Amino acid sequence: MGERRGSDGEEAMGETPASRRRFLGMAAAAGAGLAAAGCSTGTGGAEGGTHGNSPPPAERPQSGQPQTAAENDHPGNADWRITRRGAPSAIEGYPDRVSVLPGEEFGLRVSTTAPGFEVRAYRMGWYGGAQARLIWQSGRTKGRKQAAARFERRTRTVHTDWERTLTVPTHGWPEGCYLLRLDADGRSAQRYVPITVRSASTAGRTVLVNASATWQAYNEWGGYSLYNGPDGAFRSRSLAVSFDRPYAKDGAGKFLIYEQPAVALAERLGIPLAYATGVDVATRPGLLHGAAAVVVLGHDEYWTTQQRELVARARDAGSNLAVLGANTCFRRVRLEPTATGPHRMVVCYKADYREDPYWSGGDHAQVTNDFRREPAPDPESPLTGVLYEGYPTEAPYVVTRPDHWVFAGTGVRAGDSFKALVGVEYDRVTPDQPTPRPIEVIAHSPLVCNGSHSHSDSAYYTTPGGAGVFATGTMRWVESLAATGKSVHGVRHGIDGRTGAFTTRVTENVLRAFAAGPAGHTHPATDNLHEVYGTKQRA
Repeated sequence: MGERRGSDGEEAMGETPASRRRFLGMAAAAGAGLAAAGCSTGTGGAEGGTHGNSPPPAERPQSGQPQTAAENDHPGNADWRITRRGAPSAIEGYPDRVSVLPGEEFGLRVSTTAPGFEVRAYRMGWYGGAQARLIWQSGRTKGRKQAAARFERRTRTVHTDWERTLTVPTHGWPEGCYLLRLDADGRSAQRYVPITVRSASTAGRTVLVNASATWQAYNEWGGYSLYNGPDGAFRSRSLAVSFDRPYAKDGAGKFLIYEQPAVALAERLGIPLAYATGVDVATRPGLLHGAAAVVVLGHDEYWTTQQRELVARARDAGSNLAVLGANTCFRRVRLEPTATGPHRMVVCYKADYREDPYWSGGDHAQVTNDFRREPAPDPESPLTGVLYEGYPTEAPYVVTRPDHWVFAGTGVRAGDSFKALVGVEYDRVTPDQPTPRPIEVIAHSPLVCNGSHSHSDSAYYTTPGGAGVFATGTMRWVESLAATGKSVHGVRHGIDGRTGAFTTRVTENVLRAFAAGPAGHTHPATDNLHEVYGTKQRA
């Protein structure tokens, strides 16, 4: 059955995929022997040279582990946003690394119809509300139109194979999430290029994880994503997508909607932070060792088996886990190399998993399909506490346990609701599927999805190792953090300032408690599934 997917399309500033997929939770559940009660889920210098001028010495941060509060005391640059995209191919680019350590260089590959362009690197944070700081800028670089993309017919993969335009040094760059802004001459056209300056160690820190594989899954640059081809059909979709191409539209992937508001909030709190992508977590086994907490942001759907195992291992060792979205860890993928380097391709065969080379090879744990489906069913709920159920929906978020510590300072009472906060995808606790105990359902929000009645749940559970795990159960949580009033950039769906104040305070409570150490020791979960779902805790 073909998929339709509108979540990121509808949520991300109108970036609607040509074909929307319909998550068939019941069909997916049936394939793995699962039952889903709600709606269905479904299947300037010479090229190659180093360019750049850093800010004046007094403004330059030190490389290595940043002191988040001190970094955010620097003046910000509120003019970081793109003001004019220009024509679709006027200027666009991508880095040849998903992440780098401070001090490492990376290549930037740019194609433009303009005679020249400049690059500005902004570190995303709080900065007194400016939310970004200019860390580096290039000199003017000669522009040129690069070669047409190459199409790999077997997996319907688009590669660009562009030549390196300039080399970007990161000496003196603090760890963090970055957007490079490409400015064509006269700023006649602009695009973003995201890159993470990752942390070498996360010990004692809260790790913000960029969902780079999910960004790439939805990326339709060149006409193909993991959802559809140029004709909008599921059958013509890519089976593997490459980081060797720009992101479509503004170039930022899904960062601005599903991640940037949470990054700004975390940096404002001044807690010790570390930064990584999902690719880093999957490919660097010791990265999460000793982390205080791991934060999964607004939409992080595509995980490798290795990433899931390593996050679970960190949780079992006492690292807290915050899931600030929904549909987390739903798809099993592999990372494979391209000519540019390792881990540059995201492979996911989905319903065509029998065509995956690992199927015929017999390594079924690496076959790429939904985690809950054949050939190696393993739903996400043992990790997240909640199970993805469906799309699309929109419903009020309803508080059911107002005295819970995550709601401290919000003033909520039982039954208080927040318009449109649940959507467009949702999770819920599903007691007849693998569910960690003890677990508390603290918000239980009625909804209708494709004609079926169900609920979205916010839940909190604790582990024998002391970790606390909090899941919001809704994909709109992170973007709601930016809702401070009417007509705020990036906020839609009628989410208002009251909702933004609520989710902000809850997120602050979670991040502060999780930064302090294993939350299960200070905030043990009190199981209440018998109250919500009539399910007693097993001895």
